[in-house]
Amino acid sequence: MSEERGLTNHEITIALAGGAVLGPFRATWSTEIVSDVRELTRDYDAFLQGQEQKRFKYHLHDNDNPHRPISHSLILNFEHVTAIYDRVLLHEHAHQDR
Repeated sequence: MSEERGLTNHEITIALAGGAVLGPFRATWSTEIVSDVRELTRDYDAFLQGQEQKRFKYHLHDNDNPHRPISHSLILNFEHVTAIYDRVLLHEHAHQDR
């Protein structure tokens, strides 16, 4: 199944200054599914290392249920984010859990 090549299922939780939490958001990434889940964590890591935030809007696509795909749109100012937790279930292990 080429549509599943490189598939990973993410669960993103974002902690904000002051103690608020956003999520968890389920998001799917593969070589053929467009989703900003990897870019979000890479951009936040770069911000923590001193780079200026260049992007504020991220789309996380949850394609785990093909009959009901969901898109989460997040607009974030990294100055107010204290942590991003990315829990990943790799596709090749997902079938072992079922």
